[in-house]
Amino acid sequence: MKTTTYLSFPGNCEAALKFYETAIGAQIKHLSLYRGSPMELDVPPEMRDKVLHGVLDIGGDTLMAADSMGEAVPMSGFAITLNSDTPAEAERLFAALAAGGAITMPLQETFWARRFGMLVDRYGVPWMVNCEKPM
Repeated sequence: MKTTTYLSFPGNCEAALKFYETAIGAQIKHLSLYRGSPMELDVPPEMRDKVLHGVLDIGGDTLMAADSMGEAVPMSGFAITLNSDTPAEAERLFAALAAGGAITMPLQETFWARRFGMLVDRYGVPWMVNCEKPM
């Protein structure tokens, strides 16, 4: 069994996925819009160029996402965690994701990590960046 996180965006899913490609080196594996799909005529015209289903590869892990047709609900109660091998990589990832977002805990050394920090990116997605100390 395997779990996959699925994010619902308020109309900016495609921009978010492209941001993750640039910021953290993720790769968009699949991107379907409502336009051209069997659901095209079932959604309001303003939704037709929005993401029906997207698949992002982040270092071999899968993140899925789409644009929500309902009321935009802030993302909360979770965080996507990136585990880096080096403090330098943690610093790069953290800075890239924090650009235009909000830092909720600055990247710093902790009792368990060479670097750990938390942020909410410009698309409202909560992230933790972690670079553990050797055990």
